[in-house]
Amino acid sequence: MSILVDANTTFIVQGITGREAVNLTRECLDYGAGAKVVGGVTPGRLGRDVHGVPVFDTVAQAVAHHGAPIDGSVVTVPPAFTKDAVFEAIENGIKLIVIVTERIPRRDVAQMVELASANGARIIGPNCLGIIVPDVIKMGGIGGPAKDAAKAYAPGSIGVISRSGGMTTEMSSTLTAAGMGQSTAVSIGGDAIIGSSYAELMPLFEADEATEGIVIYTEPGGRMEAQLAQWVAENNSRLPIVAFMAGRFMDEMPGMSFGHAGTIVEGKEDTATEKIARLAEAGITVAEEISEIPALIQAKIDERKS
Repeated sequence: MSILVDANTTFIVQGITGREAVNLTRECLDYGAGAKVVGGVTPGRLGRDVHGVPVFDTVAQAVAHHGAPIDGSVVTVPPAFTKDAVFEAIENGIKLIVIVTERIPRRDVAQMVELASANGARIIGPNCLGIIVPDVIKMGGIGGPAKDAAKAYAPGSIGVISRSGGMTTEMSSTLTAAGMGQSTAVSIGGDAIIGSSYAELMPLFEADEATEGIVIYTEPGGRMEAQLAQWVAENNSRLPIVAFMAGRFMDEMPGMSFGHAGTIVEGKEDTATEKIARLAEAGITVAEEISEIPALIQAKIDERKS
């Protein structure tokens, strides 16, 4: 099993004729059993194709051509047009939207998330690399070319959630090298406002019988760790969690932004030290180094089983 996507998931790529989107589409088509990329959308490019994927002017045309509801969309359009693209996808019944685009105005992101919530849709991102179920499907640029993703990711029982796209692969590769595969890995995005946080994805992993533990990558700034700690405590989660906290040096540099747009430390509660303490109170172990993660999560899984 997995969360969010599986072997039957169909999706489109909005902005498919852009250079990066052309490469992303190829990567998705080549990975696993072959992603069901059923169409692409770029206004004014109706009738073209990208690696055999038909291109349409609108999402409505893509849905009509497919002849059935389409599950998801990978949005790669420029930031000024992302909101319109996401609205169009949601209004045409698409329930899972992976937004790769970065530097989208916060107001636009807030409106996209609000519309998605009102329509029973889910946004992953923005500024993310997407979702991967090892050996099954890749939705987005996560893991890079198929041959590289196949080396980094392996089927298994560890769920991975990361604010950094690159670190999603780094942590998964470390787990894979230790003989621990992943059930689903999700790059959730590093912006200040995103569609799905750690706590919002936890119920999905909790319900997934294939998942036995969770590994997260996190940074100073924002309130997502506090939300995760609260969710774990209130729901008596069955899943052991190990986290890796980057940017600990920022505690000595108040007001500095590290890495992603969402890592601005606005107060003491946003610091790495406070976040580590809050996670520990919820029973979440924080690794000092990424190399420690496999042993730590295995020990926690064994402890839960004993």
